[in-house]
Amino acid sequence: MKPGLKDLLWMAVGAALFGAIILVALNAPPDQTPAAKLALKDRKIEIVDRMRAALASASEAEKSAVMAATDQESETFANQARAATATLRQEREQLSGLLGAGGSPRTKDLLAQFSKTLADLERVDRNLLNLAVQNTNLKAYQLAFGPAGEALQEADDALSHLVTERADSNSPEDKKVIRLADDARISALRIQTLLPPHIAEESDQKMDELEVRMTHEDQAIRKGLADLAAIPGLADDKDVATATACYGRYTEIRSQILKLSRENTNVRSLTISLNEKRRAMFLCQDALSALEQAIEQEFSREASGHTPVNPR
Repeated sequence: MKPGLKDLLWMAVGAALFGAIILVALNAPPDQTPAAKLALKDRKIEIVDRMRAALASASEAEKSAVMAATDQESETFANQARAATATLRQEREQLSGLLGAGGSPRTKDLLAQFSKTLADLERVDRNLLNLAVQNTNLKAYQLAFGPAGEALQEADDALSHLVTERADSNSPEDKKVIRLADDARISALRIQTLLPPHIAEESDQKMDELEVRMTHEDQAIRKGLADLAAIPGLADDKDVATATACYGRYTEIRSQILKLSRENTNVRSLTISLNEKRRAMFLCQDALSALEQAIEQEFSREASGHTPVNPR
């Protein structure tokens, strides 16, 4: 007997249904036992924990790079921070693979949100670490309390000797020498005391104000030294020549200090670390906590046999 139209339709429906069943069977995970689900959940949570640890390691190394006392130490810690962040990215990719094979839309969305916060943190870190390893403020301090201080001390010693030689004299000329030398010494000391605040200052406007005061004192010193050299009998004086030469060397070093201070890399990196980096860290930590919670909830729903219509 030839099959009728109705029979052909039923045969087609049966074949389609059988094909669908085969397709589902072929694409179903090979092992959906409760133990396998628990193991998969634990593996996901373990990766999240490793991501959290890598995030903390990167942050600790970054702080050390900012606070390090030498260029070598800063560079070492900066490289450690970058390596920890690279590990964090690798762990994220591994988790992404697991969620892609069997994860709810909610967990995938949360991982995507974490990736965005991580990208922002990496942007902050690139700027911060590039500044931290330059250590311009630290170098400015080293110059100020090293070569600059030594040059100024030599100039002061020469002027002090000039004053001591005339301390018991009552002649108008000697009194003038004492006054000019002491005024120059005081102005030089004022400049030196203005350097540390300038190096530590974050505001360009306040640095401008400090430099105006330095320039005023510098002009007074130069005039005082020129007036000393113009006094009869002091044109070829060894102390005046030494003071003038040493102050000239001090002026050159001070220019280097002010340039380094203006770059302000230590101050800027510390400000970024305490503000932008801190906020980015909190966002990453919150994103990881939300992701971990979603993975736990996903497993609980599967274990209880309840799957919401809209997992979001």
